[in-house]
Amino acid sequence: MNADPEEPVLHVKGLRFGWSEPPLFNGLSFDIPPGVSLVRGDDGSGKSTLLRLLAGAQNADAGSLAIHGIHLDERHDAYRHQVFWIDPQTEAHDALAAKGYLDSLSHHYPNFNAEAMDELVQGFGLGPHLAKPMYMLSTGSRRKVWLTAAFASGTPLTLIDQPFAALDAPSIRFLRGLLQDAADHPSRAWLLADHEAPEGIALKKTVSL
Repeated sequence: MNADPEEPVLHVKGLRFGWSEPPLFNGLSFDIPPGVSLVRGDDGSGKSTLLRLLAGAQNADAGSLAIHGIHLDERHDAYRHQVFWIDPQTEAHDALAAKGYLDSLSHHYPNFNAEAMDELVQGFGLGPHLAKPMYMLSTGSRRKVWLTAAFASGTPLTLIDQPFAALDAPSIRFLRGLLQDAADHPSRAWLLADHEAPEGIALKKTVSL
């Protein structure tokens, strides 16, 4: 879908969610424009939960979410194809080889970029690990697989929880460069969740929890 670069990618209106009273979020509203934005908060503030809600992986108690006019509550599957998110702790793909997982993404994301994936694999130094099943990878290598998937997915909205966690220094530098490029993207949005703003990245918006 071609979008006006001046229009926000994600609209969040009146979001309410909680496991008990008072709710974690109540009436939370914001827009996310193209480029790189940040959800910032301390431990327990709800950063990871908010990403789950925005991904459509957790149902909100109230409110609306829309990506380029596609509303989650009206067109759930279409919405999910517009956003990339994965729980960094997931074991759902453990039996797959890393390459098998990455190759499967083209079936879920219409704008998946195989050429970009090859460059990302090289940039993150994943080549020696592609044939290994996910459960055999270190925490850092697993995160590199998720990051490769995130940037190759081609989705209008990409959600990344603690992007620099468990990465080695070369991968941190490579990721920082990717985010610096993403900061000027005219149509895709990346929403990071972390304790503080990433150094050297021009953020379009910060949502503080």
